[in-house]
Amino acid sequence: MESKEIFSHIDHTLLKADVSWRQIQKLAEEARKYGAASVCVPPSYVERLRREYPQLCISTVVGFPLGYTTPAVKCFAASEAVRDGANELDVVINLGDVSNRAFHRVLAELQVIREAAGRAVVKAIIETCFLDDRDKAELCRIVSAAGMDYIKTSTGFGSAGAQLSDVALFQKHLDSSVKIKAAGGIRSKEEMEAFLSAGADRLGCSNAAAVLFPQEEQAALF
Repeated sequence: MESKEIFSHIDHTLLKADVSWRQIQKLAEEARKYGAASVCVPPSYVERLRREYPQLCISTVVGFPLGYTTPAVKCFAASEAVRDGANELDVVINLGDVSNRAFHRVLAELQVIREAAGRAVVKAIIETCFLDDRDKAELCRIVSAAGMDYIKTSTGFGSAGAQLSDVALFQKHLDSSVKIKAAGGIRSKEEMEAFLSAGADRLGCSNAAAVLFPQEEQAALF
């Protein structure tokens, strides 16, 4: 695959705790220059980024990275992010509910978040590294029933990231309307190609510009 084509599937991501505005600007410039699907940034930067880059597709996170805030808090965060200018929301499910086999609670939470998000694209992060295949399959059914736009493998903050085997499992159990986002530990062009070829529609990566356009990225954008 051509680098431009791969990058068009990338949520160009920067979610580290101490990220600066200058780093966010660089991320946005790279996304605009190379044609990323979106930029994924902390919620506190969404409003400012929307003002500076009105045409950019902006993603942000909800309940990130642990997922155990209450549904009311997640709904408020979702609605505020959309109000600030986010187009897409990556929402971490409550893994405690999964551990307790309380799947009805996972479904109910995703349904109210879906409503709070309005027209925004919503991606449910299920953090596959903590789950067995039975749980992953059940969560595929729940994510489909809740009307999510995407299921996402990982936050990138767990004990492991995306696995090709999970993309294959998702395809068996998801409704055809739900797309797949692979994230966490995808660092090379070969890995990006492999996940897209396996059926992922989006990839969450923080280093994609440097990997896919190394010669251009040697020259600073600022």
